[in-house]
Amino acid sequence: MKVPPTSRLDIRSMTTADLPAVMAIQAACYTELVPESQASLEAKRAASPSTCLVAARDGTVIGYLFALPWTAGQPPALDARSCELPSEPDCLYLHDLSVAPVARQGGTGRALVEAFRARMAVLGLARAALVAVQDSVPYWERYGFRMAALAAPRQAALATYGRAVAYMELDTAHGA
Repeated sequence: MKVPPTSRLDIRSMTTADLPAVMAIQAACYTELVPESQASLEAKRAASPSTCLVAARDGTVIGYLFALPWTAGQPPALDARSCELPSEPDCLYLHDLSVAPVARQGGTGRALVEAFRARMAVLGLARAALVAVQDSVPYWERYGFRMAALAAPRQAALATYGRAVAYMELDTAHGA
């Protein structure tokens, strides 16, 4: 199904009812790592409903973004069955952004990133973090994210994210 790019794009908070569409998009997009379970994604959504978003055209979910108020330098584990937010987060961690293949090149990814940045501002967080997977570093660099070092014990955790991964941060307090 091709999604018409002329219809209005709606960005809204994700609901439990959106998860089947999210799972289908995730399965289509991730070819180099095992997709997370629906239970894991629901745990993240339930932990921070205001920062987990979907993009829809004409009522059809065509993209999603999971973000969590988090601690920089400590990426959350993939496919965790529970999600406990830190009491004093210092960043908004962009855990996952995916756009359905039929909806790419229509500005959906950019709209989700802009909504993510707006959520950062509402939360009063000047820093964001993510783990770039599937050779996506150049994509994230376009949005101002830069590769950052992780402490040695955290480096091993990156291996669970697949090959060609990089930990990246964005600091909006310094002009990014």
